[in-house]
Amino acid sequence: MSEQPILIAGGGIGGLAAALALAQNGFHVTVLERAPRYEEIGAGIQLGPNAFHAFDRLKVGDAARSVAVFIDQLRLMDAISAEEITSIDLTSYFRRRFGNPYAVVHRGDLHGIFVRACEAHANVTLRVDCDVTGYEQDGAQVIALLKSGERVVGSLLVGADGLRSRIRQQMVNDGAPRVAGHTTYRSVIPAEQMPEDLRWNAATLWAGAKCHLVHYPLSGWKVFNLAITCHNDPKEVFAARPVSHDEVMEGFRDIHPRAKAIIHHGKDWKAWVTSDRDPTDRWIDGRVVLLGDAAHPMLQYFAQGACMALEDAVWLAEQLAAMRDAPERALEHYRGIRLLRTARVQLGARELGTHVYHPAGVHARLRNQLMRDTSLEQFCDKMAWLYDSPFGDRPAGAMKQAS
Repeated sequence: MSEQPILIAGGGIGGLAAALALAQNGFHVTVLERAPRYEEIGAGIQLGPNAFHAFDRLKVGDAARSVAVFIDQLRLMDAISAEEITSIDLTSYFRRRFGNPYAVVHRGDLHGIFVRACEAHANVTLRVDCDVTGYEQDGAQVIALLKSGERVVGSLLVGADGLRSRIRQQMVNDGAPRVAGHTTYRSVIPAEQMPEDLRWNAATLWAGAKCHLVHYPLSGWKVFNLAITCHNDPKEVFAARPVSHDEVMEGFRDIHPRAKAIIHHGKDWKAWVTSDRDPTDRWIDGRVVLLGDAAHPMLQYFAQGACMALEDAVWLAEQLAAMRDAPERALEHYRGIRLLRTARVQLGARELGTHVYHPAGVHARLRNQLMRDTSLEQFCDKMAWLYDSPFGDRPAGAMKQAS
């Protein structure tokens, strides 16, 4: 492989994790970020144990744990009746079973960890105001084409430029993302404004008819993250659009007053129309490869978007390190390792939205019964494919349980 740097289009969590992983494996990396500074839009994200397996592989495990809130439960509430459907204990058994906790973290805090780690590594160059619009290649090198007219030369190009990836557009040409018909509204409120009887150390889901609410504590319990979604078939696609309180409430008028009270505490709401894409095996074009949402954008219902990007970063770097003289073969190995796992999460997230988050009537009653009948051990067995370490190791303290 040439001495030219590996180029990464996109400086989000996935792109920076890939830069760090590659640098730690001896590669020189240049990250090309479109924005004028490295920052993340949004608030909280959930991190399953598999994210911490990746953090440890990336040598940022301690830093990630220092900014995370380790929650004690996944709590499922009926948004129509305000009854608890079930709660999943995420403490002793769960943590032993998977060797790592389930946590929530402010997206900006996590992104900042990767920015600082990349800034501190001699092999990483971080650039801003670099809007990558496409690429050219000749079999020995890749040229990232910038909107400014600049041409940046590298040995490989990693497209980590998100849902509307320009790299994917050139490689796959599969058009606009698939609009799910849902709108998600996000807000962050001070912890003292959260109704006192709902200040749970839990990732709480209120599931209603064609709508749901999610809330959990963030930033050392200083704030609560609110993310509420309704199936309202939006007519246009938008992201981070400021919206009024009345517009937010429109999709939640039929839920229980106890759940509705949570929404009333939200301020400065912003709205996103949720989108994903169908799985594809077209992740590679010569020396160009996709990663994260550019490769496998998914709906939020598995809470795995960032987790999958972190796993991608580890596997991409390790395959390239193992096959330094055959980078194109290494990219094929990376895709082979990641393709079906990420497709399972993409398609599974759609099913969760339909059968857990938004059902009504008898469908909702069936969900409630099935969830109540699931023991902690059964839940862990069902989620082992996702939460066990994808890297084949067993972290210290992990305890394998028989079915």
